[in-house]
Amino acid sequence: MVRAPKHKFSGPVTVFHDRRLPEQAVPIGYAALIDALHLHVPTPRTLSAIGPRHKQYEQDGWRIYTPRHAPKADIEGHLTFALKYEGLDLGVLKALFLATGPAPIEAIVRATPTGAYARRTWFLYEWLLEAKLDLPDAEKGAYAAVVDPELQWAAPGATSPRHRVKNNLPGTPNFCPMITWTDRLRALTASNLKERARAAVAKVPADLLGRTAAFLLLKDSKSSFAIENENPPQDRIQRWGRAIGDAGRHPINLEELLRLQRLVIGDARFVHLGLREEGGFVGEHDRDSGAPLPVHISARPEDLGSLISGLVEFDRVAALHLDPVLAAAALAFGFVYIHPFEDGNGRLHRYLIHHVLAERGFNPPGMVFPVSAAILDRIDDYRRALESYSTRLLPLIQWEPTPGGNIRVLNQTADFYRFFDATPQAEFLYQCVERTIDVDLPAETAFLKAYDSFRRKLANVIDMPDRTADLLFRFLRQNDGELSKRGREREFAELTDDEVARIEAIYAEAFAS
Repeated sequence: MVRAPKHKFSGPVTVFHDRRLPEQAVPIGYAALIDALHLHVPTPRTLSAIGPRHKQYEQDGWRIYTPRHAPKADIEGHLTFALKYEGLDLGVLKALFLATGPAPIEAIVRATPTGAYARRTWFLYEWLLEAKLDLPDAEKGAYAAVVDPELQWAAPGATSPRHRVKNNLPGTPNFCPMITWTDRLRALTASNLKERARAAVAKVPADLLGRTAAFLLLKDSKSSFAIENENPPQDRIQRWGRAIGDAGRHPINLEELLRLQRLVIGDARFVHLGLREEGGFVGEHDRDSGAPLPVHISARPEDLGSLISGLVEFDRVAALHLDPVLAAAALAFGFVYIHPFEDGNGRLHRYLIHHVLAERGFNPPGMVFPVSAAILDRIDDYRRALESYSTRLLPLIQWEPTPGGNIRVLNQTADFYRFFDATPQAEFLYQCVERTIDVDLPAETAFLKAYDSFRRKLANVIDMPDRTADLLFRFLRQNDGELSKRGREREFAELTDDEVARIEAIYAEAFAS
């Protein structure tokens, strides 16, 4: 008989892995397993502990439970607590299974062969490690969902007769981000943005709809470059805009990603096209030494093949059955954390948002939501969403600088990019999409209506070519509705004072709201 090794679980503490608790408490669930088995994984955003009082609350990234919730202080007790109350953290679970080996998991299942948590654990071990335990197929027990849909985002699922569970994981062992239901996400997913978008479009006169769509598409393309602090030529912006307009029409695979990278880069003389062959990071270089100063470290080049395969499979299967905005967040942020290319990752990351929304029919026909514009307006929130995972990931990656100012990753990191908590990113993206529907779409339509009104009434004052009228409009817009001294003295010196006053009044009336 093989005895499971004893593991020392923590008693009451006030600080756990540099994270201060709201009060002295005993870490439980994933926190206890990470600590006792020395698991090298990103710490979950929210940890659990047993407090001394009969008071349950959440504060500072801790969920404090009452003494009656205390699990048995062993692997099975803490693992069962985690599955019941904390949901699935696939990165922690895989590291746990690698650390324990098969024997303790087999013992848990043999002790309670019909137990739902035991069978879920059994399935997860075989699914994550792609290795079969020395156990006969389950014969009894009601089919249990692997993902608790009350806690986390789940797929429709398929039955696994061997374990008598329903596999409703939203991905594959190569790529499976998890999203935890929060009050904010529940409210956003229940707000029926898809129908709100269609209702907003239905109010737009047909003659304005095409122009509104074109303006929004161009706005998104410009904003996507602006996020990267780039100001490319107009033809490149329009070319990328056309690509965004075609999003969702072609399946995502490596060939399509490579095509899009060539399109977004433009001049590739100084950029390696295709999957990276070296390490990669986001950050700066030390001004004096040139040493890398990363704020995010990308996946190792040797892991890119399987990670991209996971993204492709996620888009091909899982994303088609899940909430479109949540699926877009998981796919797009997963891509940008992997950072598979030397350049173009950010714009392709935002393209993938458009791809999923369009593929799922979330956008009204012919309409592209300017998500990049919403991101640009909330750029600090965007960075916080990105860093919510990068900052937890960075301390776990061992690396060394290369002579060329790059980095070389020294440890195994692929699972960090396969299994991340995409909850903050999903909340952020949902809010951006909501803003485009409630603010950008009606604002753009209102602007075009006002512009058309201005141009009609301007024609009653003076006859001028379209190009000159557009220039006059831009002068007024840039100077809060007044024609500047430079405009009056140079470009529009032929206008009389009375004409200028009437034109300014027309502008003010058209754009009063």
